[in-house]
Amino acid sequence: MELEHYTGSVQENHQQASEEAQSFGTFEAWIGGSSHPAESGETFETRDPVVDEPILSVPRCDEVDVDAAVEAAQDAFENEWGNATPAERSEALLEWVSVLRDNIEELAILESLDVGKPLSYAKGEVNKGIDFIEYYANICRAEGGKEIAAANDAHIYTRREPYGVVGCVTPWNYPLVLTSWKIGPALAAGNAVVLKPAEQSPLTALRIAELSEGVLPDGVFNVVPGFGQEAGAPLTGHSDVQKVSFTGEDVTGEEVMKSAASNITPVTLELGGKSPFVVFPDADIEQAAETVAGSITYNTGQSCDACSRALVHEDVRDEFVEKLVEEMESHTIGDTLAEGTTFGPLVSEAQYEKVTSYLELGVEEGATLATGGNAVEAEGTDDGWFVEPAVFVDADNDMRIAQEEIFGPVETVITFSDYDEAIELANDVEFGLAAGVATENGSLAHRAAADIDAGSVWVNKFYGRTVTGSPFGGFKRSGMGRECSRDTLNAYTQEKTVHVPIDQDPTL
Repeated sequence: MELEHYTGSVQENHQQASEEAQSFGTFEAWIGGSSHPAESGETFETRDPVVDEPILSVPRCDEVDVDAAVEAAQDAFENEWGNATPAERSEALLEWVSVLRDNIEELAILESLDVGKPLSYAKGEVNKGIDFIEYYANICRAEGGKEIAAANDAHIYTRREPYGVVGCVTPWNYPLVLTSWKIGPALAAGNAVVLKPAEQSPLTALRIAELSEGVLPDGVFNVVPGFGQEAGAPLTGHSDVQKVSFTGEDVTGEEVMKSAASNITPVTLELGGKSPFVVFPDADIEQAAETVAGSITYNTGQSCDACSRALVHEDVRDEFVEKLVEEMESHTIGDTLAEGTTFGPLVSEAQYEKVTSYLELGVEEGATLATGGNAVEAEGTDDGWFVEPAVFVDADNDMRIAQEEIFGPVETVITFSDYDEAIELANDVEFGLAAGVATENGSLAHRAAADIDAGSVWVNKFYGRTVTGSPFGGFKRSGMGRECSRDTLNAYTQEKTVHVPIDQDPTL
């Protein structure tokens, strides 16, 4: 199915896509290699944010279902997957990758409907997610322990062993990509997984689980859709879950740490951000404006690493703002299933209310709204959660719009006068996930990258691009641990050291 497949009105396109989605699979919990309703029989709707209509209903899992999924995962780990060789795991995962690639079109439709992404963007993200699973399927063959030459009378070596059952909790903004960041290395390392996807966007996780049937051993990959307190908390605090990986907001991350702490369970946390993009006076201003606008508008600004604070040297501030406003106003807002749409709705009514409240707050705090911020309608519907991309100027870094994660298409421009002030402003937030630097001076770029407290720093362009093999994660309240890299495999294994004595005078 290509983009031209949808040629009707907004309502017609989304009704058609919703009906198609219902035919793709069962979309029930996936436990032990088969579909299951919630033990309670309860369900909840996942809704299309473009038209604010239900797509379909999925099981509302709770602690009982989580227990069943963890038990299935434990059995799969102990009886088959944990004892499989890296080559065997690699072959199974690569076969799954092949199946997923055969179903890219339907996965893209599900992703687009669930989150409100333009369909072309959703397809790109599905491809990217599958790439990460393939990456870990390949590199796990080369991983292993090491020999330690510490003594002449002993052979000392290490083994990397999987934890067992890994509990993963993912957010709604990039459902398949962020799922792949977790399950790719966890499964490749030899663990079995229980995944709790965000309640706003569970469809692709449920579908890829169904597509693992007959490829992955039963119980190796389990999915329990549901709400945080009902399914997420029982998973992260489960005594038989040996490793937890969570992506979401920082306050929830605190609760995940507390929940895991009772069992001394290691955690990986990728949390929020309030990322700066520092524009020095020698920068290519047009390119810098394009980069900032692209970051804060992609996925409607619902990205943890979006550069939501543009820190601009006072000498180039006016030029930068002019270019930025042009870029923000250039988007085509509308039906995400229609070709040419570049900007979709916010994911839900709750997110819409949050973003619009910050737009009001920014004005109250004394910032000037240079463009956008108005509620808009996609042609053909007045029920979606659309808001124009917005730019605040005349802002101070101590304003709430500059300190708190809005998670929407809202850029705040703050000026600085010299290098030290730029770095002070960049670091003067509780988060440290990502940052950008715009300059034509290589030495300045390296110096700023070293001085900014962030887990990733992009220079000039390609802001926010994550590629297989490059570590991604945050400083400060943005979390702990790294995803996407080769070393991530180690985060899903434990290291064991073996000491074997060697007789110094062997007799034959």
